[in-house]
Amino acid sequence: MCTGSISGSSATLKLSTNGLLGSGPDCYREVDLWEGIRSSRITGYQKQSALGMAQFHFTPDDYLELMHREVPLYVELQEKTAEATAEVAVRRLLELGTGTGETARRVLALHPQATLVGIDASPQMLAAANLPEADLRHGRIENPLPLGPFDLVFSCLAVHHLDGEGKRDLFRRVAAITNFFVLADVIVPQDPSDAVTPIEPGFDKPDRLDDQLRWLREASFTAQPTWLRGDLAVIKAWRK
Repeated sequence: MCTGSISGSSATLKLSTNGLLGSGPDCYREVDLWEGIRSSRITGYQKQSALGMAQFHFTPDDYLELMHREVPLYVELQEKTAEATAEVAVRRLLELGTGTGETARRVLALHPQATLVGIDASPQMLAAANLPEADLRHGRIENPLPLGPFDLVFSCLAVHHLDGEGKRDLFRRVAAITNFFVLADVIVPQDPSDAVTPIEPGFDKPDRLDDQLRWLREASFTAQPTWLRGDLAVIKAWRK
């Protein structure tokens, strides 16, 4: 989820109107980036974000502010993600999409003796993660995962960047290296009015909760949601 994206030679911005145009797909409109800035249709934080998008998405410095702005339940989502791992005896962890370490720090606080391997597609984000004891690696979740086994694999706000088949493939690969997986992410809600998290077409690809539960079960997991608010969900999946 991002505040905007630059596409094509005309520099088009997918601008989140923060509810001004309602919820669901209609909460976005297309405006010309530079025309919008010149005419002051894009101002303040949106202008800063739009200009930053010319260098591709957010930076570590503005990431947390962006998440709090775009995901009002961001802190609760992080806490519920960590809580879903509490019952697992953990010595070795893998995080998919470590970012700046917000989720990892909460999970490690519950498992202080565990070691963490974290992967992320952004070296800049990893450099800002402040996880000195962790094994942080530049990598994409579409590619082969670090060698297991892991006692727990977890991910928060990363897997929605994969399409449906990409998620199914990831769940199969996760099942090959762990018996316990916690997934927290934006979903396509049953009620369209619950779709309030800004989505960038082509970059964010959320799916329905029931589809993801089915794909996890196809990968030999037993899976159930542990927390659900609007278009956000935490899923706990395990294998015996």
